[in-house]
Amino acid sequence: MDSPVKAAMVYDFDGTLSPGNMQEYDFIPSVGQKNEEFWELSNRLAREQDADPILAYMWIMIRAARNSDFPIRRENFVRSGRNIRLYEGVKEWFGRMNAYAAEKGFLLEHYINSSGLREMIEGTEIAHEFKRIYACSFLYDVNGVACWPAVSVNFTNKTQFIFKINKGIDSVYESKLVNQYTPLDKRAIQFRHIIYFGDGTTDIPCMRLVKEKGGHSIAVYPPGSDKKRADMEKLIAEHRVDYVCAADYRDGTRLDRVVKAILDKFETDRRLETI
Repeated sequence: MDSPVKAAMVYDFDGTLSPGNMQEYDFIPSVGQKNEEFWELSNRLAREQDADPILAYMWIMIRAARNSDFPIRRENFVRSGRNIRLYEGVKEWFGRMNAYAAEKGFLLEHYINSSGLREMIEGTEIAHEFKRIYACSFLYDVNGVACWPAVSVNFTNKTQFIFKINKGIDSVYESKLVNQYTPLDKRAIQFRHIIYFGDGTTDIPCMRLVKEKGGHSIAVYPPGSDKKRADMEKLIAEHRVDYVCAADYRDGTRLDRVVKAILDKFETDRRLETI
């Protein structure tokens, strides 16, 4: 039997694997703010200073924690992550997909590519399923308190992590290797073997990149939201995604059937290459 070929599933987090924004489950209430108040402050700062919205929300988190005398440490973020709710079927999804991919001759790896916080995602019950979590994170001072953004992941620089996955580069710090030429047949995971899952505008560059490179992109929406579904279906007409599915990860759902069909295609394409 042929040795397994690597394939990857790459996920946004907020709105893709989990409803809502991760900061809203625990952090925002802990600093005495309401969700609407927090995001209004963040958006206003970005707008008035003509700043990156992701860096703005990270600064607002630091400022809110200082003002409320609630210093945020890494362990606080991880603890907050334990309160994040996941969509139906997410916990069982990874093992089921790993087994199905293995039947087709593929070694499946899972990655996060998110504008949310890595430390919070690391606190979730599914953190161990991911080979790498690419997301925003903080620098910490000598007292272990978050003091400055270390990594900011916005809608355009998200694409760099797709290339890191493609080339097998795990480090965020390493920038030289990702720009070095690597022959296509020597790359760790071929673009045609990548499936990208996203839910909104911040994912469009990644979804389009993966699609145009021969992989597959899936836009998900909250189950039961006709408006969000209509918004996502526009992306098909604009040739930015391949499929639109409700974010229901249980066995037998449309999302489950679509992804298994893509893995079937991976197997068929590989067989055709050897004929």
